[in-house]
Amino acid sequence: MKIICVGRNYTEHIDELQNQRPDSPVLFSKYDSSVFYCDKDFYIPDFSQEIHYEVEVLVKIEKTGKYIDQKYAASYYNKVGLGIDFTARDLQNQLKEKGLPWEKAKAFDQSALISRKWIDKSDLNLEDLNFSLLKNGESVQQGNTKLMLWKIDELISYISTYFTLKTGDIIFTGTPKGVGQVHQGDVLKGFLAEEKMFELFIK
Repeated sequence: MKIICVGRNYTEHIDELQNQRPDSPVLFSKYDSSVFYCDKDFYIPDFSQEIHYEVEVLVKIEKTGKYIDQKYAASYYNKVGLGIDFTARDLQNQLKEKGLPWEKAKAFDQSALISRKWIDKSDLNLEDLNFSLLKNGESVQQGNTKLMLWKIDELISYISTYFTLKTGDIIFTGTPKGVGQVHQGDVLKGFLAEEKMFELFIK
């Protein structure tokens, strides 16, 4: 299983991190050891003093494809989930300043929360899909897929140009504004449309 993540796919998130708007999707990957599920607790790693949450809509690939035409991309997935791309922001900033890769800041163990629950895409409007994250009962991130710079089908087509997509691969489609730091004792709850997708405790 591969985890392909899309960075800088929401304009207001680009602005809040003072990044440049890209001309094409920014891609990075996480490892299978990055994966964990919401029935476990998230433990803040000791190598970072600034772990940030980034809630994202997830897509699960259901058949192998390479050079997928955008008009056929919808046939490669049926389920949509929700997750968090945990980021060691302090480490990422240090790496970016030196022009180095982000892996240590993005692909560390337990950095990819994936919801156990997946929703059939036929039950959702993927062009206008709300999703959100609550931290200790307070809304911290609210997003809508209509604000994506590149939509899901565009992303699948683009990603498959570079990487063969296989059954079970998961795409993290980008995060909206509102990212922030987690602390021990925090409780995170994620929602896709009106449905609760996960609840997570920070240790």
